[in-house]
Amino acid sequence: METWVLITVAAAFLQNVRSSMQKHLKGVMGTTGATFVRFGFGLPFALLYLVLLWRVGGHQLPVPNGTFYLWAVVGGLAQIAATFLLLHLFSFRNFAVGTAYSRTEPAQAALFGLIFLGEKAIQGALIAIAISVVGVMLISIARTTLSARSLVTSVLSPTAGIGLLSGTFFGLSAVSYRSASLALEPSLPQPDYLIQASFTLGFVILLQTIIMLIWIVARERDELKRIGAAWKPAFVVGFVGASASFGWFAAMTLQQAAIVKVVAQVEMIFTFASSFFIFREWINRLELFGCLLIVLGVVMLLVI
Repeated sequence: METWVLITVAAAFLQNVRSSMQKHLKGVMGTTGATFVRFGFGLPFALLYLVLLWRVGGHQLPVPNGTFYLWAVVGGLAQIAATFLLLHLFSFRNFAVGTAYSRTEPAQAALFGLIFLGEKAIQGALIAIAISVVGVMLISIARTTLSARSLVTSVLSPTAGIGLLSGTFFGLSAVSYRSASLALEPSLPQPDYLIQASFTLGFVILLQTIIMLIWIVARERDELKRIGAAWKPAFVVGFVGASASFGWFAAMTLQQAAIVKVVAQVEMIFTFASSFFIFREWINRLELFGCLLIVLGVVMLLVI
């Protein structure tokens, strides 16, 4: 099995852990605070990974250029927007529909990859992307009472629009990070996906932390108290989030962002495994069918 696949599966598992804890934080602080935690508390760990690779692992630091800065900034801003919108969905009663549309990220990443990088996915990969997206969307709405009429209504609802926009920003950030990381290659003796990913992550998360902190101090200063009061779980979220992000960046340096994001849909399977084995929650038929579609999409990608 290829390295990027193993890295992606590990990152998906860590992201499942981070998302669960981040949702809990949304209950003790606002959307802005919960968004900031992912970046601010992840920054020390992102920088630690970079230092360890450089000083202990002996990897040479790349020299950033204008292309790197452009894509890193675009990706960082897009991820902030995507994360904010996704957490904002938790405020809606029918957030499941919105969450489903946020999962169109792989398909949108494929489109952005074609537009900005000229990366053309082969027909089999496009079919695999479509199958996995449908599977995730089925899972997301499996426990809602949707008739044909209510389904049409939900598609046109604000939550669907917010979810779709969140997926757009996530797809854009994924392609931007791949572009930024690949822009570092000319300054290295040879391609080094670990240091490229770590350097990109370190810069991006520093930028995101500064931007979010300025916003909070200027507009939502009370959030600082709530963030400080929840520093222990926030610390864990930061560690797990930075580790997952390092995995994403490394995998997307090695493979097209859209392809990586399809394999990353196994996160949903981890979620259901936790629900079934830990919380003893039953999985209905539609959820099971959605899981099977995700597996089918991933397997198709791996055998193409």
